[in-house]
Formats: sequence, structure tokens, C-alpha cells
Amino acid sequence: YVLISEILACVDCHSNCNRSTSQVSLFLCSDSTNRRNGLLGGPLCVNPSGRRNLVGPASYSVETSAYDVAALEPPTHVAEEKVGVLLLNLGGPETLNDVQPFLFNLFADPDIIRLPRLFRFLQRPLAKLISVLRAPKSKEGYAAIGGGSPLRKITDDQALAIKKALETKGLSSNVYVGMRYWYPFTEEAIQQIKRDRITRLVVLPLYPQFSISTTGSSIRILEQAFREDAYLSTLPVSIINSWYQREAYIKSMADLIEKELQSFSEPKEAMIFFSAHGVPVNQMEDCIFLIMQELKARGVSNEHTLAYQSRVGPVQWLKPYTDEVLVELGKKGVRSLLAVPVSFVSEHIETLEEIDMEYKDLALESGIKNWAQPLPSSLIWLMHTSEDVDHDHDPLKYFIKFFFGSFLAFIFFFSPKMIMAFKNHVI
Repeated sequence: YVLISEILACVDCHSNCNRSTSQVSLFLCSDSTNRRNGLLGGPLCVNPSGRRNLVGPASYSVETSAYDVAALEPPTHVAEEKVGVLLLNLGGPETLNDVQPFLFNLFADPDIIRLPRLFRFLQRPLAKLISVLRAPKSKEGYAAIGGGSPLRKITDDQALAIKKALETKGLSSNVYVGMRYWYPFTEEAIQQIKRDRITRLVVLPLYPQFSISTTGSSIRILEQAFREDAYLSTLPVSIINSWYQREAYIKSMADLIEKELQSFSEPKEAMIFFSAHGVPVNQMEDCIFLIMQELKARGVSNEHTLAYQSRVGPVQWLKPYTDEVLVELGKKGVRSLLAVPVSFVSEHIETLEEIDMEYKDLALESGIKNWAQPLPSSLIWLMHTSEDVDHDHDPLKYFIKFFFGSFLAFIFFFSPKMIMAFKNHVI
């Protein structure tokens, strides 16, 4: 998965970014490429913020072996570093008994439910109330997909894929998994990083698009830990904050869609239904533009639409809503629908139960007769990896194409005021 040269670039970037070692050493590695508007941004150092108190257990790391660094032509100092790679993900309950505490952790996050400053003391009591009320219905959903979320196993597979990729390139490193709302928690991964005495860290959120409520929330936890710890406060950390615009991701999604369309008796008649999970709207729209652009280049010109799923409660969420759009499409005579989740790179409750059960049933009730959904599992992504390597004499070139492509960066946070301004702009 992970682009070896991108990790090396992130490791090297901090060396060229003249920061005092007494300051928190977080900075963002981003690709601000917009294929409709050209290239933006550049490598800069940044600082996020936040704190939290969670329910649940522990973390682990996957160690990697050394290999020939010279073959990559990395910066000479990289061979002397002890590099870590931290994968960030949402987390999910592994048993039905985990559901209510998992929901508590989710709704206790101020990036998920935002209360006015005057009422922030109610955050945890409110989270407790919501988690207790929602737990029975959520348990039904998890029971329908086998009694728990497969997200940890899939993320473990992704960590092992990165481990193997690094082994083939010779970078001595450890790969860690840190979940936001269930174990292994990000805080536990950070403690393991301290025990391993990592000298440089590359952080890879497993969300294609950047959002305050996903990547931003996890970064806030990292920043808090770095501020409060003497060792971490001097550790150079690079964050790759979004990668939906990477060529290999776009091609992988196009591969999945193109393959799944063939499951319909009349592939050209099927509508491609992109279902997204929230903000940021501009990145979601750009992601879909790039995927459709790739499909059209392959001669796939199916109609497509975008809607937003997973709204909770009576408050207004991003529109159009997935459930409402499905009903409308049925009324308009759409009979074949390919549902494509674009906010995730692994199966979990929102793809396996919400999309492929709840929304599928609603679609069939609304008159849509044929339904399919491509699932971007780790096996499919690894198959795509091996195909590219077979066709490319330079393995490094493959990794560059596969996950990240070119390397750019932009400023993330400077002050609490800018944090709030950025939140208000994006969410």
C-alpha cells in the first residue's frame, strides 16, 4: 500500500524544515493537486491540537526487516534512522458487547458532536445517553454482519502489506495501527512508538479524503500527546493527510467499478451510485470527477450520481441523502444500480450492513431491480499491487504510482483561531 518513496520523502522533508527541537514536530505531507485546476501548495511545517478520554483496551506494532536502501536512492541519513509508520483508522466493535462503549467513544469526540463552549461539560453525559439509546439498533446491524466489525482484521492486513513492501525495499522500520474509537487505540500505538524509540514517524490516515471528523480528529490526539511528552515533542512526524487524487487509487476504483458493472446483464444501463460519508464536499466531488474521468477514458460512460449516507437523528446533514435519492431513482425508472462507497478503503458496518443491506432493501422496494456493490477489500488492493509490479521493471516506480504520486504539502493548523476557522470552512 504505502508508497516507499513517499515515506522517505516525508522523512527527508522534516530534515530540511528548520524547526526548533523544543517544539512539537508535527507537519503535514499533502498532495494539493486538483486535476481540474493544476498544482497548489508546497512543503511546510504545521501544528494541530486537542485532548480526549476513552473507553477500551490496547495496541501493537508490526516490525519490518531491513533491505537494500541504496536501491531506492533515498537521502543518506535515512539508513541511520529508526522509522515508524502509523496507520490511523476509525476502529470498530469486535463483539456485540463492545458496541455501546464504542459508540460512547464516538459521540464523546467533540469533532463528531460539537457543543457550544458553554455546554461542553455535557459532552460525555450526552455521549453516554446517545450510546445507550443507539446501542440496541447498532447491535442488530453488527449481528447481521457476523457479530462485530472486520475493520481491525482488514487494517492488520494493510499493515502487513506495508510491512512486506518495506521489507522488499530495505528500510528498517516498524508499522503501527492506531484506531480512533476502539482498540488498538492511537494512544496505545503512541506508547509503543515511545518504547521502540522511533526517531522519525510517518503517519498515514486510512481515509482517502481529509476531514476534520476523521483524519483531523486523529491528528488532534497525536498533537496532544506530542505536547505533553518530552520524547515525543522532539520526534519528527510527517502526516500524509489525503490521497484520493493519487493515480493508482483512481485506477483501482475504476478497476473495481468496471469489473462489477459486468455483473449486470446490461452493464451500460446501470447507474453508478456514489455514496459518500460526509465532508469535505469539494474533495468528494473531485474524487468522483477523477474516477469518472478515468472510466470515460476506458469507454465507460454510464450515468452517475452522488449522495451522502449515515445521517443520525433529526438534524440536517449533507444533502442529497442516500435513502431519499434511492427512492427518487426508483420513481424515475432506474432499474440497475451499482453502489460505490468512496469514503472507505475497507469493509465495515457502513459498507456491509448500511449500504449492502439497508440501502439495497430500500432500492429494491423502490423499484430498482438489480443491485451490486464493489467492496475495496485489502485482497483486491494487493492484487492490483502485484499486477503493477509485474508490468514495471522498477518496483519503486510502481509504489510511486500506486498510492501517492507526487509529494506536496500545505499548512494545517497554526493557532486555535485558525483551527476553528478551518473547521467552520470544511464542516
